[in-house]
Amino acid sequence: MTGHVFTTHLLALFTAIPIFIKIIYLLFPLILAILHIYVGKLYWLHRIIPKRRWLSLGCGVSIAYVFLEILPELTEAQLQLEKTQLMLIQFVENHVYVLALVGLGVFYGLELLALRSRRQNRENKQEDVTSLNVFWLHIGAFVIYNFLIGEVFSNTEEHSLVETFFLFIAIALHFLVNDDSLREHHKQIYDRVGRWCLAGGLLLGWLVGQALDFHEAAIASLWAFIAGGIIFNTLKEEIPDRRDSCFWAFSLGVVGYATLLFLT
Repeated sequence: MTGHVFTTHLLALFTAIPIFIKIIYLLFPLILAILHIYVGKLYWLHRIIPKRRWLSLGCGVSIAYVFLEILPELTEAQLQLEKTQLMLIQFVENHVYVLALVGLGVFYGLELLALRSRRQNRENKQEDVTSLNVFWLHIGAFVIYNFLIGEVFSNTEEHSLVETFFLFIAIALHFLVNDDSLREHHKQIYDRVGRWCLAGGLLLGWLVGQALDFHEAAIASLWAFIAGGIIFNTLKEEIPDRRDSCFWAFSLGVVGYATLLFLT
């Protein structure tokens, strides 16, 4: 009788394990959304680690993830896209890398637009902030960006928990970098509206990814566009024309994160 009870409890435990793992996978996008909402409240972090140092650290981790994880996957994704029968995809050679270039170009254009809007307001003796139209355009693009990242996280169950955790760390630090840049451009309206929109876009992307089964070629396309966005949004913080970066913190992020990837 005791043996039967023990077996029953053991079977129940193994049955619960997949549910527990699913909960862990669910926590990743939830924590990222919460990070968007509350990261602006982490003023105490600046007293422990100077702002430019942890931003440079985040940039280093993001770049390491792109070059050591995403770009190698794009090579395989290129093969996936070449198998599709879509005329547009067949027309564009090396389309995965074209999509990455598009992602980089889109966010470069948005950054220039935001800087130009702030400069015009300063010249007109107004607050150093973007116009309302530029704000919505800029935030709208990042909502789509976060939506795509959320969709990517809905497919992480196909990867190991360790791989997903490293992705989570890279994206979390990347979001810290993005948040700092967007808050500088848009000031109060970002705290009132923008951060909530970004969190909502991320969760909506995850929900859509859970509800719909996307083709591997579509997922590869998302990765490519995201990679281009990460490359630009990271390097613009480390190769600035008016801000001091911290090379050793950036290098620590690159080397440290790369080492973790190689050890797993």
